Amino acid sequence: MGILKVNEIFYSIQGEGTAMGVPTVFLRLFACDLRCSWCDTMYAVEGTEFTDMSHEQVISEISKFGCKNVCITGGEPLIQRKELVPLAKELINKGFFIVLETSGHKKPPEIFNGSSCLISMDCKCPSSGMEKRMDFTLFEELGTKDQLKFVIKDEADYNYAKHILNTYKISSSLIFQPVFGEDISWLGESILKDRLHNVRVLPQLHKLMWGEKKGV
Repeated sequence: MGILKVNEIFYSIQGEGTAMGVPTVFLRLFACDLRCSWCDTMYAVEGTEFTDMSHEQVISEISKFGCKNVCITGGEPLIQRKELVPLAKELINKGFFIVLETSGHKKPPEIFNGSSCLISMDCKCPSSGMEKRMDFTLFEELGTKDQLKFVIKDEADYNYAKHILNTYKISSSLIFQPVFGEDISWLGESILKDRLHNVRVLPQLHKLMWGEKKGV
């Protein structure tokens, strides 16, 4: 079986997206090929903060919490695509529900299209500095069970997100997530003014609960 580079495994409350508020085990994989300006997990992007773990070790650690909700995040989990697919298959066979957090520049493997998984894909906006790395065709491939998330820092990000929604046919849930620490009232007011009735404004709940720290 393959070996995964794991940054951390922890049990917390899902703080983002449509599963917000649900107790979840987080599997944070190491490494990312993007460098977003506002990244809050650089310790999982570069450096040496990882442990080599077998599939059996990962599943054993996840199972200790007695929770069937698993969020696979990073970094960028799909960098370890080859090792991740058989792990996901094992988790699904054991009755786990998976949320895969990934960016819109790598195509998720077919296994994540099933009913036991939710793909949470990011569209990187201009403030991230990574907007040119996106593969917009991936947004149209998301299913109705999935979600597309825009992290919004300013008006330029907001207008960019609106452009994407007006340009592509997207069937998934749509989330506008303000960058933590920024004023968010303007974002809600803008969405109401522009009548974006299919968009949800959702903050990062875990940061509101515990602040910016690892392991939550």
